[in-house]
Amino acid sequence: MNFHIDKLRHTGEDSFFLMAGPCAIESEKMALEIAETIVEITNRLKIPYIFKGSYRKANRSRLDSFTGIGDKKALKILQKVGETYNLPTVTDIHSAEEAVMAAEFVDVLQIPAFLCRQTDILVAAAKTGKTVNIKKGQFLSAEAMQFAVNKVRESRNNKIILTERGTTFGYQDLVVDYRGVPVMQAMDVPVVLDITHSLQQPNQASGITGGKPELIETIARAGIAVGVDGIFIETHPEPQKAKSDGANMLQLDLLEPLLKKLVAIKKVVGNFK
Repeated sequence: MNFHIDKLRHTGEDSFFLMAGPCAIESEKMALEIAETIVEITNRLKIPYIFKGSYRKANRSRLDSFTGIGDKKALKILQKVGETYNLPTVTDIHSAEEAVMAAEFVDVLQIPAFLCRQTDILVAAAKTGKTVNIKKGQFLSAEAMQFAVNKVRESRNNKIILTERGTTFGYQDLVVDYRGVPVMQAMDVPVVLDITHSLQQPNQASGITGGKPELIETIARAGIAVGVDGIFIETHPEPQKAKSDGANMLQLDLLEPLLKKLVAIKKVVGNFK
């Protein structure tokens, strides 16, 4: 697979890589503290790590929902995280115009699931030369992601990641179809399992997305057993106080115990290759 990101450590290890961080950048202090904690954990466990944080949350159910602290301010925080800990960073973009802006500050541009078919966004992200992480739409089959991959490749960028984040199951639930993992890997791209977003319960009457964080370990263990290349986890010291997606985030102090179990499962899976 064509997968290289500058500053990504421990790539020589037979491990999955990790994308993790808060849903949204709430403050510099919070972002640096979360990054420091995860860097220490992933260094101990020798897991390649990419810091994740959204500089703006454009897809909110309600007008009064938190969207961000300001685009440039949050992007500069992401840049500082990357420079402080010498690690790659990833953030979402929401329009073609944002691709060039965000590319100045981060290493990986993420295409949100609802926007994964938007040709102008995919092409703009590809033309920055950055790695492009495309989240599979909740409304699409794994096979259909070939077209998104093709758009980026035909724009002369082969640095592509696909992320599974659950498929719509009724109006207020998602389900992970693990058959999609090898289907997307056959497109010659690394495949990530977004564990926390796969446990969302959207379209709640309150206008605030719900979730089932108690199933994080279940989804994660199954993903590693199936053979995903990476995992994506949103985490926060106090999810109940998080300004976005707190209902499905992993509490930060639970991350290391979970990763230790996943590393153990990965070793067992590796013995059967």
